[in-house]
Amino acid sequence: MKKYLLLLLLATQFLSANTEDTIQNPFKKYARFFYEEDCDACGCSASGGGMGFSSMLNQNFVGIRYMNQSYTSRDGLFNNSPWIDENFNTMQVWARIPLMKNLQISALVPYHFHNRQLTTGEQKINGLGDITVLALYTLFETKSDSAQFVHQFQLGGGLKAPTGKYDSKNNGSVNPSFQVGTGSWDYILATEYTVRHKKIGLNSMLNYAFKTENDDHYQFGNQFNYGSTLFYQFEAKGISLVPQAGIAGEVYGTNKLYEEDIRDTKGDIFFGKIGFEAGKDKFSVGLNAMLPINQNLTGGRVEANYRWSVNLNYSL
Repeated sequence: MKKYLLLLLLATQFLSANTEDTIQNPFKKYARFFYEEDCDACGCSASGGGMGFSSMLNQNFVGIRYMNQSYTSRDGLFNNSPWIDENFNTMQVWARIPLMKNLQISALVPYHFHNRQLTTGEQKINGLGDITVLALYTLFETKSDSAQFVHQFQLGGGLKAPTGKYDSKNNGSVNPSFQVGTGSWDYILATEYTVRHKKIGLNSMLNYAFKTENDDHYQFGNQFNYGSTLFYQFEAKGISLVPQAGIAGEVYGTNKLYEEDIRDTKGDIFFGKIGFEAGKDKFSVGLNAMLPINQNLTGGRVEANYRWSVNLNYSL
């Protein structure tokens, strides 16, 4: 009964997403435990860390994932500047591969094609994004088949390479994330914990990206992602089905130019999310959607509308 009440609560949050200004991000007050500065609103050109690096159905896989992010932002720096629509689209090859006992490698290779409707006309950019590689080591895993609860705890790190093009002409826009790459080497710490009881489970993740200055002396703020997903796995006519629901959030540090802070570039956002995976034999498909519950991006001049993704995986 408790799991159904939780799913009902999450569904209610999604339906009431328009009341986001009255709901506070419960994780924002803990941000200073992870870094000294407040947070920033870049990340739209990142690898989708907020949407996770794993599948609830298959632990090891290779696949493709399409992600769409919808934003509305001011076309100008003034309070009466018009609002414009921005769409960030990413086609991503992603994989989670066992390298040796207790060690997995995750890789994300994105291709971005973004567009936005400026008052002067449509602007489009596209190209290979920044490639991310993570190594995750299993520190603890339940070995007994008769255990009531099965636990797995992983810890690791990796890097994001500047394989995507960074265009300095776009960094003066209200939404500084209208890029296909950051132009910088970024370093990531990540942890993931999963607990299962029979058919029900909970997956939680934390990752933190340390971002460095690029060749144009622009530095996106550090980024903290967190998320927790409740899932239920059952079989129907030889097909594995995994409905899931949870929360996710991102907290961004202030962008810098020549080591000087840029005003109104920090921010945070808190999502509710719901999804579904289905698998047969070695193939699986997944669909996930995220709606903002509370957000504060670039001083209120950028608003996230929704995110969704669909993926096709092959189990290893």
